[in-house]
Amino acid sequence: MAHRARLRSEAERRRFVTRSTRQRSATLQERWRFLVEGTVQGVGFRQACRRRAMELGLSGWVRNLDDGRVEVQAEGDQLPLNELRLWCEQGPSEARVRLVRPCQIPITGADWFEIRH
Repeated sequence: MAHRARLRSEAERRRFVTRSTRQRSATLQERWRFLVEGTVQGVGFRQACRRRAMELGLSGWVRNLDDGRVEVQAEGDQLPLNELRLWCEQGPSEARVRLVRPCQIPITGADWFEIRH
């Protein structure tokens, strides 16, 4: 009987799923820009945001703007991006976030998260 199994035709062999023929579903990557308004500068917002983004496996950057806001650009899967947006609405304990303006932007393929000056 083992001998018969080895003689299967190529068409019969393709009927069976093997580990090597399985394909993983691709995850959809997105990139979002968050403009965070309120008392968000001088309270450790950028450092805490970078730490949280890295915990979530996101890439991108965060920086202070001249008008007192903080800009965050983050790229990754949809669920971690939503988690980061929710975190930005609270910020670190010293921050007083008034508003977060989200905007989807084209992905860049970056693989790190940095603080920009």
